[in-house]
Amino acid sequence: MKKTVKFTLDAANPPPLTEAQQAEMKALASMAEKEIDFTDIPELTDAFWKNAVQNPYYRPTKTSTTVRVDSDVLAWLKSQGKGYQTRINEILRAAMLREIKH
Repeated sequence: MKKTVKFTLDAANPPPLTEAQQAEMKALASMAEKEIDFTDIPELTDAFWKNAVQNPYYRPTKTSTTVRVDSDVLAWLKSQGKGYQTRINEILRAAMLREIKH
């Protein structure tokens, strides 16, 4: 009978590297990029990035805040039905992404 081994890793506090791992990291850091063997890793071409999609399981964290909004703007958002806070977030995200692109 096989036993299941569970291990929990705290990403904020990873265990220290062993001496062998430290030596490997030092050796890699001192190598020129052209000397590193990438044959087991496909190159990420422009075609790859053209077809790339955002992780469908990614959900940004939410932060509760207080925002002062003009009454007519809030009434307009609420008049469109449930989910006015989500719509506010979508509008702000679209503006943020437009700003980042420029």
